[in-house]
Amino acid sequence: MQNSSVITVVFIGDVIGKPGRRILEKHLYQVKLKYKPDMVIANGENSAGGLGITEKTGNELFRAGVDVITGGNHMWDKRESYDFLSSNRYIVRPMNYPDQVFGRGFCDFKIRDGLFVTVANLQGRVFMEPVAENPFNFIEKWLKSVKSRIVILDFHAEATAEKQAMGFFLDGKVSAVLGTHTHVPTADLRILANGTAYQTDVGMTGSLDSVIGMKRKPVIDKFRTGINQRWEVAKKNVVSDMAIIKIDISTGKALEVESLRLFEDKVNCLQV
Repeated sequence: MQNSSVITVVFIGDVIGKPGRRILEKHLYQVKLKYKPDMVIANGENSAGGLGITEKTGNELFRAGVDVITGGNHMWDKRESYDFLSSNRYIVRPMNYPDQVFGRGFCDFKIRDGLFVTVANLQGRVFMEPVAENPFNFIEKWLKSVKSRIVILDFHAEATAEKQAMGFFLDGKVSAVLGTHTHVPTADLRILANGTAYQTDVGMTGSLDSVIGMKRKPVIDKFRTGINQRWEVAKKNVVSDMAIIKIDISTGKALEVESLRLFEDKVNCLQV
């Protein structure tokens, strides 16, 4: 019997194209059977061809068992997605973008009567588009209006130092700060001193035989020549990286954390 005073949240790293959607469709149910999560969050900004999200790819993630989709700087790469981003309340984009940008920056997900989890999305500024407001100042102001005790933040940023600084800045103020965007899992998932779960980058849901989810040769050619190439999603040796977090509902603090990797080509996809 599950402890009613604790909830379990699964957070899935950036889903890359059709292979990423496919592994979740095939294997996410195994994670749900084992961990019995109260909610599943996935970063889906690369779910459509490796760049962007569409109504089709977003709905595939929802059907696979994802409850809330977070994003980042590629959320608006597919113009046909604008209405979908605006209408679906369980898709969030970086909230420190200008107000006129399509979509919303956070959502409240109902676990049960009287218990909601706020899922927020924020983008860094180091090596990223300068259009986003200062994420530290933005979230400090935003948190003053948040009523939920449990807040999960997807911090979509490039620089590890900026992500770590955000983790320590929000320690004790939110339940989890989970990094996305760089697609390579970091070995630092932990609970900080004041109870916030933190990981610099959760990783990705895509091909290991790739450069952050894309076929290797065009990326290597771009580095060698400086000439733009046509990116293609890599399809082989697909994995899904995720963080499992247990949270005390009375305090909003993280109690336990665990990193997990699924393997598409295994019947028992859970890493032992």
